[in-house]
Amino acid sequence: MSSTSSESNLKHNRASLATEESSHLLEKAASGEKYGSQKADQDSLLDNMVLGSTESPSRTFPQYVAALAAAGGAFAAGSLLGWTSPAQTPLTNGEYGFPVSKAAFSWIGSAMTLGAACVCIPIGFLINFIGRKLTMLLLVLPFTVGWAMLIWAQNVEMMYAARFILGISGGAFCVTAPMYTGEIAQKEIRGTLGSFFQLMITAGILFVYAIGAGLDVFWMSVVCGILPLVFGAIFVFMPESPTYLVSKDKNEGAIKSIQWLRGEEYDYKMEIEELKETERKIKENPVSVGTALMRPVTLKALSISLGLMFFQQLCGINAVIFYSTDIFVDANTGINANLSTIVVGIMQVIATFVSVMVVDKLGRRLLLLASACVMALSTIAMGIYFYMQEKDASSVDNLGWLPVSSLCVFIIMFSIGFGPVPWLMMGELFSSDIKGVAGSIAGTSNWVLAFIVTKTFEDLKGALGAGPTFWLFAGITIVGAIFVFFFVPETKGKSLNEIQRELAGNRNEQPSSINAL
Repeated sequence: MSSTSSESNLKHNRASLATEESSHLLEKAASGEKYGSQKADQDSLLDNMVLGSTESPSRTFPQYVAALAAAGGAFAAGSLLGWTSPAQTPLTNGEYGFPVSKAAFSWIGSAMTLGAACVCIPIGFLINFIGRKLTMLLLVLPFTVGWAMLIWAQNVEMMYAARFILGISGGAFCVTAPMYTGEIAQKEIRGTLGSFFQLMITAGILFVYAIGAGLDVFWMSVVCGILPLVFGAIFVFMPESPTYLVSKDKNEGAIKSIQWLRGEEYDYKMEIEELKETERKIKENPVSVGTALMRPVTLKALSISLGLMFFQQLCGINAVIFYSTDIFVDANTGINANLSTIVVGIMQVIATFVSVMVVDKLGRRLLLLASACVMALSTIAMGIYFYMQEKDASSVDNLGWLPVSSLCVFIIMFSIGFGPVPWLMMGELFSSDIKGVAGSIAGTSNWVLAFIVTKTFEDLKGALGAGPTFWLFAGITIVGAIFVFFFVPETKGKSLNEIQRELAGNRNEQPSSINAL
């Protein structure tokens, strides 16, 4: 009895002490003596007290590893995009032993965008059927076949087919990799990991520019053909997306995936329950793909994603890169064509890396707005230069610095904002039941626009002149800045479910876990 009484008294004393301490803390917080006189300081304290009881240690390094492994496919796709620049002159000069006209090479280049556009919607269904991981691993096969056909091409038609098949692989990666990364990452680092996709694309472009300066087209293509195999050998060890596994009722697999990504010490229960609750709501209200696409929240997300893809392609990036060699030559920089493309590639990689570092700190909207405004000023400046050059070439003899500096600033700002962010947000905006199809529609629009811009740029320049064409791009980019300001939400630091609630108009609704507290 005495032991029980002592234990009871001890519990009572502890409870009294806790109550007294809590009252003391509240008094101090109210008077601002200890925890800050500002309401924000007190709110921060409350948040820390609440979260401190629910947080569990989470490792981020495995998430970086998985995201980089997935982005290896983007590196392979980047080499595919950059291949045309060092390959054009040797192929049109007959390096492969059969004639390749400039018009034919134009189709060799653009066949890739057609292949990418054709695959995006089918791949959206496939990733929901067999999973994100298996889909990306299977893409190694057409990637390898496409490069083999290109390496041992016997005629132009074989090159068309090879580039089309390669476009299928590259376009599919552009849908699958951002989606996979968005689903494996915690919200605090999702922006950083999502930006790896564009970073690795630019790194792949730079890689093929660099090896193209020292290798002929055959061996350059051989090296590029090895990249998908390296990707497959690494990515096979990565986990499947927990979101996909829960959607297939593979809860044990989802738990193992989360523990691989977050660490064994991580308390997965809250995260897995949130995924299961989302999936339960989807299964309780089954709808067709068409009906899901017509939901107001999906239409809003799709409009935002399509808008970002539209302005990404029509801001003038292809025209600027197309003119980059001529700009360096006209400015009398002394830099040859191969080196100028490498310089452009280096700028893209560095600027995209900066974006990776700041996207989760500055947010998506700020990067997009800054990118659009500065790109518009740069294309206006380039338009002025080319307009003056067309009117009187001697009038720009001392203005070679203008297009070079404008080119550099444009590429840097594109790579910081409108290059990576539209792909990042494509993986964030859609609910899990429609993400594959809606993301595929956005990816298809991007590749179709890329094809249209690439094939019509010369005609547009011939009809309007180089100067007005750049001004047209500037005007479109300004409209893009307005679009971002009024319609694009900030997704920094928000879970995928929180983003869905905000798109639905429930900005002030708290997550259910917090309500429960």
